[in-house]
Amino acid sequence: MKKIKSLIVAAMAVALAAPMFTACNKDDSNSETIQNLVSEYSVNDKMVAAQKAKSGKDEAVLLVAFGSTWNNAFLAFDATKAAYEAAFPNADVYVSFSSDICINRASAGENSDDEGNIVRRDYYEPRYLLHAIGAAKYGKIYVQSLQVIPGEEFAAVVASVKKFMNNGYIEKAHLDDEYLKKLSEDEAIFLGMPLLDKPDVDVPAVAKKLNDLYANEAAQGVVAFMGHGNPDSYDTFKANKRYQQLETELQKLNPNYFVGTVDMPDNYKENVLERMKEKNLTSGKIYLHALMSIAGDHAHNDMAGQGDEYWNPMAPESEDVSWYEFFSHAGYEAIVPTKNGHPLGLLELEEVRKVWIGHTENAEFLEDAYHSMYPEAE
Repeated sequence: MKKIKSLIVAAMAVALAAPMFTACNKDDSNSETIQNLVSEYSVNDKMVAAQKAKSGKDEAVLLVAFGSTWNNAFLAFDATKAAYEAAFPNADVYVSFSSDICINRASAGENSDDEGNIVRRDYYEPRYLLHAIGAAKYGKIYVQSLQVIPGEEFAAVVASVKKFMNNGYIEKAHLDDEYLKKLSEDEAIFLGMPLLDKPDVDVPAVAKKLNDLYANEAAQGVVAFMGHGNPDSYDTFKANKRYQQLETELQKLNPNYFVGTVDMPDNYKENVLERMKEKNLTSGKIYLHALMSIAGDHAHNDMAGQGDEYWNPMAPESEDVSWYEFFSHAGYEAIVPTKNGHPLGLLELEEVRKVWIGHTENAEFLEDAYHSMYPEAE
């Protein structure tokens, strides 16, 4: 297992100074806000302390996802948690969301299950669960990113771990400095990388696993994966290139594979169509799959959405037009494979999920996350 290096002295990069995609901007100096945060820490501290007392375990695994409000996504996180409990029998496993919006809407019950029952789930931000894990004084901590690429959202995970180890949260929620020092000295806190971490190892490995699953579809037509991607201004670690690298590796196995995104410039659905036409793939079947950890709004709407509300004949390349309608109107037979009526996210593919688990088993933390971790970003 690779070791965490000099975490206590690691300087917080300016770009990592605050979590992204918060639901609102609040002044943390406001006394009411501070009191709310203290209450949130307290709730989580009690919850985690109770779990540790019940299990008697001295290791913790914190899984960090962006989040979702869809019940099928909640079930995917449940299955992932169970898989981690099997892989790490000596650890208590926790799941956190980095998105305040997803946390609030999941708690409010924005969506229902397949029987029409409103589903409410309580998830918490990584900072709260990290603090609770620290307050419970686990002797070994793994923080695992459930992101696909090492981009903007992964940067927020890095920030959370650095701030935790530097005891950087609000005054009334500070942890025991001696405990944090011991974690560092014992090299007992680890950061697991996103799915497509190493371009020369993880990208071809995931390509092979995807081909094992979808080779039959690729023999019948195009197989197009829809990832998220980051806008140019948020392309942290220049991680968008992972989508291009994955397409290259997949096409070594079958030229009918393509990888596009909803947010990466020059790699939208219309760019995928251009690349398909360059290979004379101008008609026939196109199978659409989500290249995201779970199948949430993007998978259900941006990719699989069907009907007039997902089509704009005046602007077929609009972001409001789904991949299904876009390719259908371009003359292809669009197909969205589903399970229980839902597209599948990558965490629901057992062999792909094992890549994340392997990253946890080989977790590390590097002092300068921007450059030493991803030198191609310089």
